[in-house]
Amino acid sequence: MGWAEAAPWLALMGYGALIWRLTPRNVSDAQFFEGGSARGGEPGLWLLVASAAITWIFAKSIANAASLGAAFGWWGGIGYAFYYFSFAVVGIAVYMIRTRGGFASLSSFLVAKYGPFCAKLFLAAIAIRLFNEVWSNTKVSALYFGAEGGTGYWMAALAVTAFTLFYSWRGGLRSSLLTDGAQMLLAAVLLVVILAVIGPGLVAHGPLETPPEARAAGITFALLALVQVLSYGFHDPVLTDRAFITSPKRMVKAFLLAGLVSGGFILLFSIIGLYAHANGLEGNPSVAVPAVFGLPMLLVFNVIMLTSAGSTLDSTFASTAKLGARDWQNDFAPPTPRHSQRGRWFMVAIALLGNLPLLSIYLGDKIGPAVIAATTISGTMVMGLAPIFLLAWLRPAGRLSFHMAFWPGLALGVIMTVESATGLSIIPASIDLGSGKYADDLGVNLFGLALCTGGYLAGAAISAMLPRAAAGRMGA
Repeated sequence: MGWAEAAPWLALMGYGALIWRLTPRNVSDAQFFEGGSARGGEPGLWLLVASAAITWIFAKSIANAASLGAAFGWWGGIGYAFYYFSFAVVGIAVYMIRTRGGFASLSSFLVAKYGPFCAKLFLAAIAIRLFNEVWSNTKVSALYFGAEGGTGYWMAALAVTAFTLFYSWRGGLRSSLLTDGAQMLLAAVLLVVILAVIGPGLVAHGPLETPPEARAAGITFALLALVQVLSYGFHDPVLTDRAFITSPKRMVKAFLLAGLVSGGFILLFSIIGLYAHANGLEGNPSVAVPAVFGLPMLLVFNVIMLTSAGSTLDSTFASTAKLGARDWQNDFAPPTPRHSQRGRWFMVAIALLGNLPLLSIYLGDKIGPAVIAATTISGTMVMGLAPIFLLAWLRPAGRLSFHMAFWPGLALGVIMTVESATGLSIIPASIDLGSGKYADDLGVNLFGLALCTGGYLAGAAISAMLPRAAAGRMGA
């Protein structure tokens, strides 16, 4: 093995050694699920800021930001950064849920407001999100070790998953929080290095010319992000779980700061795509750009992808443990060793099942992409969550309102996934808004959000007119 082949593995070993030194060796059951200190103190403000920020700077988002920058210029990066307004939406909504109702999790709130069955529908939706987080981050980081399907690729995917699973098994959310702080700092330093290397060349190129069609498509994408931001954050337990581990006041402040930090990080990373566009580089910008500068820059990109993937994976494992061991059981009592042990086995399950989509490369040119496309349903089907959480203060709203908001969004998500996987045109082009590849998405999401919100309000109106018992039976 030559230096070029060995260097990424040395970088992985160095990253592993750093993270290993930061992971706690023994944690209590409360620390495993709630992330507090050994003395029972809640996480500090800046630890929560760093943790929330880095968990949303996942490897796939970095690659997407670079690709969108290459495709749409600055509007691509701006549009993707708009998704980070999710921190403000979720933070303010959860603040109200906690201060008005005293709830300790979204699941307990949903059980009280809409009933156990509605809570399980929500948990099933976020389970799909957790499933997606595993394979998408594993894949992006593994591609720096070899071509997809090659020996190096599979070895890296196994190593990253196994190492992250091992320290998550030991420390749960506490391990995730402590490692997130170092991962955020490391990612920031590496981003500075990247910008320092490519910045002079981009400045020397002069103003970047973005074709009018690409600019219009980028603006359409940005508008889509502003619509989806009202619901998108609620189906990510990696984010929402962190909204309950400190005081409500500290949480809101931390979420607002984390949104600024992570959104700014993503916007800056889209500059990689601008550089690729300016220099006519083809392919994935997060791979093509460092290749221009040689092995040292490839290693920097490799480490930043490992950092972002690792931070998201350990948070995914911690959230899966909580979902499987506590939330799904409607068990909101203080955690016990039984909860921790059950949660650890759920971590193992998501690590194994979550990487199965990587095998789709062996299923053929049509079946493989269809498998991957099907998993993207979780990003589209959740538009109904916006009224479910943001309009929850309406007293008559109950189970019926939940169903009348949730199922239309799910149906539209399924239809769009079928369209993406098969190439069929099911939704009429007349509802498209804007231009470019995201015009269909913008139309569906805007009209779909209106449909879901209207359904939620109609459900509340019907429930208000009916006797309480009859309304409950209708929404069951």
